[in-house]
Amino acid sequence: MAKKAKSVLFSSSSPKSLLSSLSTFTSLPASPLNQTSSQSMMEETVEAAESIIKKWDPNSPSYTKIISLFSHSRKEAKEFIRCVRDLRRAMHFLVSQHSQSSKLVLAQKLMQIGMSRLEKEFFQILSSNRDQLDPESVSGQSSISSNSEFDDVMQSDDDEDEDDELKKAGESITQVEKASALVMSDLKVIAETMISCGYGKECIKSYKLIRKSIVDEGLHLLGIEKCKISRFNRTDWGVLEPMIKNWIKAAKIGVTTLFRGEKLLCDHVFSASSTIRESCFYEIANEAGINLFRLPELVANKERKPPPERIFKLMDLYTAISDLWPEIELIFHFDSVAAVKTLALSSLKKLKGSIHTCLTEFESTIQKDSSKAVVAGGGIHKLTRTTMSFISSLSEYSSVLSEILAEHPLKRNTRLLESYFTAPILEDEHNNHVISVHLAWLILVFLCKLDIKAESYGDVSLSYLFLVNNIQFVVDTVRSSHLKNLLGDDWLIKHDAKLRSYAANYETAAWANVFLSLPEKTNVTLSPEEAKTRFKRFHAAFEEAYMKQSSCVITDVKLRDELKVSIAKKLVPEYREFYEKYLPTLRQERNIEMLVRFKPDNLENYLSDLFHGTPILSCSSSSSSCISLGCMQIFVNSLGGKTVTIEVESSHNVFSEMKREIIRDRLNR
Repeated sequence: MAKKAKSVLFSSSSPKSLLSSLSTFTSLPASPLNQTSSQSMMEETVEAAESIIKKWDPNSPSYTKIISLFSHSRKEAKEFIRCVRDLRRAMHFLVSQHSQSSKLVLAQKLMQIGMSRLEKEFFQILSSNRDQLDPESVSGQSSISSNSEFDDVMQSDDDEDEDDELKKAGESITQVEKASALVMSDLKVIAETMISCGYGKECIKSYKLIRKSIVDEGLHLLGIEKCKISRFNRTDWGVLEPMIKNWIKAAKIGVTTLFRGEKLLCDHVFSASSTIRESCFYEIANEAGINLFRLPELVANKERKPPPERIFKLMDLYTAISDLWPEIELIFHFDSVAAVKTLALSSLKKLKGSIHTCLTEFESTIQKDSSKAVVAGGGIHKLTRTTMSFISSLSEYSSVLSEILAEHPLKRNTRLLESYFTAPILEDEHNNHVISVHLAWLILVFLCKLDIKAESYGDVSLSYLFLVNNIQFVVDTVRSSHLKNLLGDDWLIKHDAKLRSYAANYETAAWANVFLSLPEKTNVTLSPEEAKTRFKRFHAAFEEAYMKQSSCVITDVKLRDELKVSIAKKLVPEYREFYEKYLPTLRQERNIEMLVRFKPDNLENYLSDLFHGTPILSCSSSSSSCISLGCMQIFVNSLGGKTVTIEVESSHNVFSEMKREIIRDRLNR
């Protein structure tokens, strides 16, 4: 039996109290004939409802053992609903026109029996149809009718077959969705009937209890638990990373399926009352929604200055919430659940601040790097790989970073930027491309640091080779990533030109003494003694240059081959002409093989083995010495222990002025 004390409208109080609490049902003609006829009809309605309603009264002798009315026979369920609604109309009429009617007390008792039955049906449908009412099924509904299938039945005296009812419940959806729509239709008609009869509290209580447990269980299965701040702050970042990854997946399911499904179900079942809809959804979803969006805020607050590498997880969180924001606004639009929206917005704001802090820390990390260790052979520095990997990864988040950087304009030296950046990049900044300028700035800061690293090499040629290798890596990274779209072709052209300039400077610094050891092209013919001196000078210069450069590295295959060809084109033809012109004049010399050690073809072989990091040479013909790492001492002794020194003015500090500008710019902030 329904709890009589909970019903304000239909209680066990006196008839006068009952009469005063009911509103007028309808306005009828005041003639005695009409009143008598209407009263008779209403009393007959009460009598007709008695047999049907009492059939489902557990205390009635005629009570059927069938547990569920709606699952037993939908025709009887429709008839029961019709009787309850007719009974309500009859009671309204009797209260307004014939409050002393003996049938009014009977109608009240029947109504209490009917409400008790519907309360049990409502609870049972909610409990036994979890599969049809799970959020995924509900949120997947392509359309949910705003009217119950029972409404059509109330307007007609003809019963319809169950297949027709099912068809009406969901004509345009799948069989699974039809079953879901049918269950929702049952809940809606019961809820509307109970609420209209003044028994809304009993209905709402069951709904909140069951649906809240489903939402809480759903979040638990998604791995979302209530976070305690003290415990969270002690959690290691290595533990947080998989938590964040799981949260991103869980949040999408939670918002688009779990909460969306609950909102659709709540709106459908309680479509007759916006107040009840809001109250139910608040009880079901408010606490769960706050638990869901607590983690991003805690992550953003965890460290005042998070390390740069944290930025990607922070941006993943920011992106996830931003993508879900339209759904969040629609689902949590009630004032009572505004706390969920507020928390989501707060998380976005705090994540923005943390992301910008990471960017600032990244730039600072580059500038503060003071390691003096040099890379063997002028190869690619570890800082180059990590920096460009980081910047390349940042470019994949260009939309997020553009939104964040728009609120944090780059404080910069305009004159320096204008001298370094191309005009299109600066103009694009005004078209929401602040990310292009910022990433280009970060690369500039790094290139200045790279120039400082190059100064650590004692050999000028190795400094240039170091710049060649590392700038080549920078350019390749830009060209092969999303950075190309952000920085543009002009940026690549400019840095390709800088790269070629460094390569040319390397040739000059590394091979200048070799080029200078050959005689200039003049009409003057050298004497045999002068030719012997030139051969000796050339051999000494070449062997020294080779021994230095054979330990150097060029990682890019194309650039390596281009540089070898460039050196060979400058050196081999000149030496071949000298060799062929003066070798005949020295045929009579003793130990000619020691004097003229290299044939022109040998030079090409030696040059082809350069830039692999080790001198990979095979012994040449009898006219040349065997030069390898194992024979280095022999080579040195053959030169009498003398060392040829290359003196080339250092000019590789191309970014020196820029470095000073950056330092001054940072100090003035």
